Amino acid sequence: MKVLVPVKRVVDFNVKVRVRPDGSGVDTANVKMSMNPFDEIAVEEAVRLKEKAIVTEIIAVSCGITACQETLRTALAMGADRAILVESTVELQPLAVAKLLKAIVDKEAPQLVILGKQAIDDDANQVGQMLAALLGWPQATFASKIDITDVDSTGLPDTPVLGSKLTLTATVQLAGLAPDEVTVQALVGRVDAGDALLDPVTVEMSYTGTAEGGNQVFSTTMPLPLAGAVGYTVRVLPNHPMLAASNELGLVTLAR
Repeated sequence: MKVLVPVKRVVDFNVKVRVRPDGSGVDTANVKMSMNPFDEIAVEEAVRLKEKAIVTEIIAVSCGITACQETLRTALAMGADRAILVESTVELQPLAVAKLLKAIVDKEAPQLVILGKQAIDDDANQVGQMLAALLGWPQATFASKIDITDVDSTGLPDTPVLGSKLTLTATVQLAGLAPDEVTVQALVGRVDAGDALLDPVTVEMSYTGTAEGGNQVFSTTMPLPLAGAVGYTVRVLPNHPMLAASNELGLVTLAR
């Protein structure tokens, strides 16, 4: 799975900012700049997912002046595989950034975009929501740490054929949420050379009980939608009667 992580160059959080004499904004002349701290968290989470073999490639993206290369180098040093700079000499507003990121998503085709919750310079907290709307993707904001700790599969013959029964069981740490507050889904499909799922079939998993340690267990049995080698993953979505659809708040977590 390919992940895109936008990173922003901001005044370092240790610096006491000064307002320009004309009141037009923050004076950044001769001021130490660094990566937005919340974007650092996003890069770290992407690296953790790669260490778990859930993510295969991390792409860092920054929009702004040439000096933003320094921020991208920091992301590469943290573990990103590639970096993309969209150069602009004008101050970019959140909607403009979201549109630029959409163009990159359309070209790079990542399966997930992880953003810091907000930038410490403008505290707007808008780009993620705008990007999700432009892409028509689900989004998760300020999610608790929900973790899929284990996924087991049983029932398949050595050479699976169309219609073979596959049973998937997922153990999920819900971080205080009740089982009926989430929807757990299995995604099954053919895999490409990079282990990415192609045209997966989605099946909802049923809650079956509590595992040792207090984690929750979800399971499903389904006929294979295709013959030959298949891949699967499990994802967790929010569930609430006030939501218009399960993707209104977006993806909470994903397992390989």
